[in-house]
Amino acid sequence: MRKSAVFSMILGSVLWAGAVQAQAPVKIGFITTLSGPIGYVGEDMRDAFQLAIDMEGGKLGGVPVQLVVEDDALKPGQGHQIADRLLKSQNIKLFSGIIFSNVAVATVPDILDAGAIYVSPNAAPSNFAGKECHKNYFVTSWQNDSLHESAGRNATNLGYKRAFILAPNYQAGKDALAGFKRMFKGEIIGEIYTRLDQTDYAAELAQIRAAKPDVVFHFHPGGLGITFTRQYQQAGLLQTIPMVVPSPSIDAVILKSIGEAAVGVNATTHWNTDFDNPANKRFMAEWIKKFGPDRVPTYYAGQSFDTALAIGAALRGVNGDLSDTEKFRQAMLKADFQSIRGPFKFGPNQHPVQDWYATKVEKAADGKLIIQTKEKILSDYGDVYAKDCKL
Repeated sequence: MRKSAVFSMILGSVLWAGAVQAQAPVKIGFITTLSGPIGYVGEDMRDAFQLAIDMEGGKLGGVPVQLVVEDDALKPGQGHQIADRLLKSQNIKLFSGIIFSNVAVATVPDILDAGAIYVSPNAAPSNFAGKECHKNYFVTSWQNDSLHESAGRNATNLGYKRAFILAPNYQAGKDALAGFKRMFKGEIIGEIYTRLDQTDYAAELAQIRAAKPDVVFHFHPGGLGITFTRQYQQAGLLQTIPMVVPSPSIDAVILKSIGEAAVGVNATTHWNTDFDNPANKRFMAEWIKKFGPDRVPTYYAGQSFDTALAIGAALRGVNGDLSDTEKFRQAMLKADFQSIRGPFKFGPNQHPVQDWYATKVEKAADGKLIIQTKEKILSDYGDVYAKDCKL
């Protein structure tokens, strides 16, 4: 065989191998909670992220991607083990999906220590937002405190003077109460940390009844929120002592479970299904097309969809090459995507700067219960820890 022919064969093999390598999808490790009472949250986050991929024909930012989904079962140790396995056995360099801050605290540091990238669609504990911030750690949801600061501002705007506050005893719960107190201008007359696995709130409800507050603020996401609010209703408190809550305490699934007794509950959010912008209208249309009108997306779905778009923008900026994390970082920080929540940018600690809105549970003209957006209460708002982050 002539040398030219051999050379052509070798060159063809090299080009073919390069094409195959170029077409290999970027794997995204999606560690989330899919089992137990909180499982619907993980399902919404997984499905919204995958919807963004499907809407782009299996790509994000023009780059082929593969979502590798694992269930942490709300167990920090299990989340840690999953991350370790995906890092070592599949060489995954890009992660997302964690819902709970206790799982994040146990899992994210090892991801970052391995030189990989983590983009949070939900959990955003305060200890990662300030002095312990990291160049490979991004958050697209919020910083935990800011979610509850918005509720504190809302309660103040609504004229409440005496508040009783509750949250589970873990990092996000601690951030919740700290955030609410930071913005609430009235008096805190009762403060309780509940258990993360609690199913009976009779003792706490008795304390609320005895304290006679103007308002109750509570942070209980997912199944915890369903249980707490249902027992609050059954105790006859929902119609006598109003609630001002963050969006995790009155999402679409909790509302469906509680029913008409929830009418009048005030909340705050950074995104809602009724937002009037082109990106959100497209998301809602595609969601309904895929899942039907009866499955209303929770804000977890909205955050996860935005996370996929943000990752896509960064992947586009680096042509799918994750070998240079600083280059990926610079592409991510541009936030070159159309968020379904409207204005969005990253602050100096790589957490969102965004608007916050008051919402209220109401009955629509067709009789259906809805969470209705009322007014903007905070504009271009970041978080109090950003000033301590030096990147």
